[in-house]
Amino acid sequence: MLLRKLSQKPPRIAMALERLQKIIARSGVASRRKAEEFIVAGRVTVNGVAVRELGSKADAATDHIRVDGKLLRAPRHFVYLALNKPRGCVTTRSDPEQRPTVMDSLKGVKERVYPVGRLDFHTEGLLLLTNDGEFANRIISAASGIPKTYWAKVAGMPAGEDLDKLRHGIVLDRRRTLPARIRPLSRTDTGLPPHRARPVRRQGNREGAGTRARARAGGERYPSRDRKGAEDSANPWFEVILREGRQNQIRRMFERIGHPVRKLKRVRIGSVSLGPLPVGHYRILTAQEVESLQCKEWSRSETEPRPSRAKSREPQGSRHGVPKSVESKPKSPDGIRENRH
Repeated sequence: MLLRKLSQKPPRIAMALERLQKIIARSGVASRRKAEEFIVAGRVTVNGVAVRELGSKADAATDHIRVDGKLLRAPRHFVYLALNKPRGCVTTRSDPEQRPTVMDSLKGVKERVYPVGRLDFHTEGLLLLTNDGEFANRIISAASGIPKTYWAKVAGMPAGEDLDKLRHGIVLDRRRTLPARIRPLSRTDTGLPPHRARPVRRQGNREGAGTRARARAGGERYPSRDRKGAEDSANPWFEVILREGRQNQIRRMFERIGHPVRKLKRVRIGSVSLGPLPVGHYRILTAQEVESLQCKEWSRSETEPRPSRAKSREPQGSRHGVPKSVESKPKSPDGIRENRH
């Protein structure tokens, strides 16, 4: 359905007409997928007429397009942010249940940015936010092939054949998942320090003597409080790289093979790494990072895109109190607090 006839202004050539969801996404109000939901729900009007058809087109230059009664205006400039999302907050601008949201960590940002995709309530790590709807749509789309890298701590050591099932794809919601890259992480990989035996603290004569006597009688070593080695083997960490983003996908994958995820953290999107960014802090993406995410094709390697001629819009510098860089030590996975919910 064409909506040019609804406008009282002189008609333009057909090339000026664009799909409504694309116009809405470019304005920074929402991603293209979310804009489609707005249209179907009747929240979008063109020149005062409600539009519910996804094939509808309009002219962004001449038509009056409103979402929830607010007139669309092109953003003055695009902003691209990387946030280290804390656990225990929802990935949305507002929450009807009054739970903490990721926007609570963006107090210094005046631009109206939106999360690119989402991380669930109990997951922390790298989350991108922007007011560039087209950029957000590309990151979310599975067709772009942009890899997302996660660190997952699971209950128990999965068998090799079970991990191979996840690598080759399993059926979730009647659709097979795309192949995933999965490898175990050592303490060196995660940045954790090596284990060091703790000195035995001997107890008083009354309790300690009996304990030591039982240990000698049974040929046992006196108990040590250092159980990190046993914990690592019982709750190993894995690196998981996906090229799609279904709801709770990693948690559901490991649940399927009987090893539920205890902790989950996203550490990379394409060539954009979480790095030393502290939990609850954000930074501006560099021009190179934005350009890499806008590449047309990605190779089958973990993080490197294929060369592309795609041009990027220069992200804005440090404005409104947004730091240009963050200098701190990286946070290790075991620094994540246990799930309280």
